[in-house]
Amino acid sequence: MEYKANIETANIQSSRISIGERFAYGCGDLGCNIIYSAMSAFLLFYYTDYAGVSAAAVGSIMLISRLLDGFSDLAMGVMVDRTKSKYGKARPWILRMAVPFAVAAVLLFSVPPSLGNTAKLVYVFITYNLVSTVIYTAINVPYATLNSLITQDQYERGVLSIFRMVLATCGSLIINGLTLPLVEYFGNNASAWTKTFLVFGIASIIVFLITFAGTKERVESSRKEKNEVVPFKVGVKALFKNKYWIQITLCLVCIFIVFSLNGGSSVYYAKFILGNEKLFAPINMTANISQIIAMFMVAPFIKKFGKRNVLMVGSVILIISNMIFMGAQLSYNTVILASIVKGIGSAGIAATMFAIVSDTIEYGEWKTGYRTEGLINSASSFGFKVGNGIGSAILGAVLSLGGYIGTAAVQSESAIVAIKVCFVYLPIIITILQIIIMSFYKLDKEYPTILEELKSNTNN
Repeated sequence: MEYKANIETANIQSSRISIGERFAYGCGDLGCNIIYSAMSAFLLFYYTDYAGVSAAAVGSIMLISRLLDGFSDLAMGVMVDRTKSKYGKARPWILRMAVPFAVAAVLLFSVPPSLGNTAKLVYVFITYNLVSTVIYTAINVPYATLNSLITQDQYERGVLSIFRMVLATCGSLIINGLTLPLVEYFGNNASAWTKTFLVFGIASIIVFLITFAGTKERVESSRKEKNEVVPFKVGVKALFKNKYWIQITLCLVCIFIVFSLNGGSSVYYAKFILGNEKLFAPINMTANISQIIAMFMVAPFIKKFGKRNVLMVGSVILIISNMIFMGAQLSYNTVILASIVKGIGSAGIAATMFAIVSDTIEYGEWKTGYRTEGLINSASSFGFKVGNGIGSAILGAVLSLGGYIGTAAVQSESAIVAIKVCFVYLPIIITILQIIIMSFYKLDKEYPTILEELKSNTNN
């Protein structure tokens, strides 16, 4: 109750965001997630089973590439902070990068079959880094920043994040439900994946244009020197004085390791544990629909209990879902039940994680005197890519250690155990770690006072 009272008494100069703008904002993550879901759920499967590339080698490439992403994220954050145009700081980048993003996605799933093993690895390294290190960074960091530029209202940021993740989940639903059928429709070979992602790429361009046209940047710095360019060293130094940014960044890394492990191993789980890879679609569809429904119910809980508490409860529910999967064995009904519980837990995490990143902007400005939306929101891109990269590397390494062979119709017992480790056991351990990290996060209760002081400084 105390948290709710603080929110209601805070003097936040922010108008209510319209349904149309909330939807337009959410479309941005629909566009991003078309590619993110594909990378998490199908990229390793495509590489091993269609392009004929070693899982261990691909995992190593993904890990190295993701660790390099930290530098590109910080650089992009600085570029967003220094962008000045009639469209604002973030929206111009969404417009500029929509088409390159779609093209890069097609290239990612177009490994030439005529190449030798070494040449294929070079192609994978170049295209993966083009998507991840360069283009995804150039569109996702500005998109993540846009939330904090639309409003400073904690609740409205939470609602924007809900719309974002509802539509992101719709992107996952589309990918999980349509990818394999489209691949089969186009011939179920390597070139079929290229054609499938040409379709998805065109769709991503359309939804990114909706985000650009339907949103508005309103928030400015509370400093009098609003046109001052914050030097890079000063911005980075201020960034690492922001304890809450560090906490949510570490939490995001954990979250996306789990998403990557769980998402990437799902198709293997369906194919070799349940005995039918086509069960991948209904299992993930169940989880996604459950998540969408649950996210429509999350907003009142955020308002009453705060984002951190909702995220932590969601994490606990996610652990419970994995424990159900642990005992599921080959029971389809039990797997569906676990998927429903998984969706509910994921809703609590997805609806809050990026809104928490935006809230750390005001804390950083209050703590250091510098407002750096781009640098702060590079945390979400950094956390996504490093977490996804580490998760993909772990998945590839564990499958390799387990003796998984992509061309084999029947896998060894050790390979089956490796799939279960990636799908169930490791996600439980890492989710416990993210709960521990967020137990130290106290900004929800401090935020109203911090915002009042910032506004007082603006008026003086």
